[in-house]
Amino acid sequence: MTETVELAGKLNSEGEKLSGFFAGLTDEQWKTEVYTEGSVWTIRNILAHLVTAERAFVKLFEQIRQTGNGVSEDFSIDRYNARQQEKTAELTTRELLEQFKSVRIDMIQWVLGINDSDLERTGRHPFLGTTTLREMIKMVYIHNQMHYRDLKRVLK
Repeated sequence: MTETVELAGKLNSEGEKLSGFFAGLTDEQWKTEVYTEGSVWTIRNILAHLVTAERAFVKLFEQIRQTGNGVSEDFSIDRYNARQQEKTAELTTRELLEQFKSVRIDMIQWVLGINDSDLERTGRHPFLGTTTLREMIKMVYIHNQMHYRDLKRVLK
């Protein structure tokens, strides 16, 4: 099994787990506050964040694969996330969940479309700094797992 197939498999299983979790939430649970420092983020905000981050990562990763460039030194994750929350404010939870599934399919297809040698390409990630595409792809599902852990914690 190639490394890209292995990474795509992890993205698929993690995506299915998260999709199932989000699909099982009640209307009231979607409003549960998860993060309260700075801007308050509910479970709904976190799903919107996962959607917009992953959509941006598919584009960023391809840019890095083709050019070796990543985000600029002055890129602000906080400003980006705030803008994306504004852009997704009118979407329903159902629409966000469908977008999550769609963007995860896009990510998996992108990973399956590259060569294992592409995993060594480097560029600047907004959180990790300069690193390989391999580490960036791994960070996609680690990032989601970290938020999932926080979601489970507040719902206990």
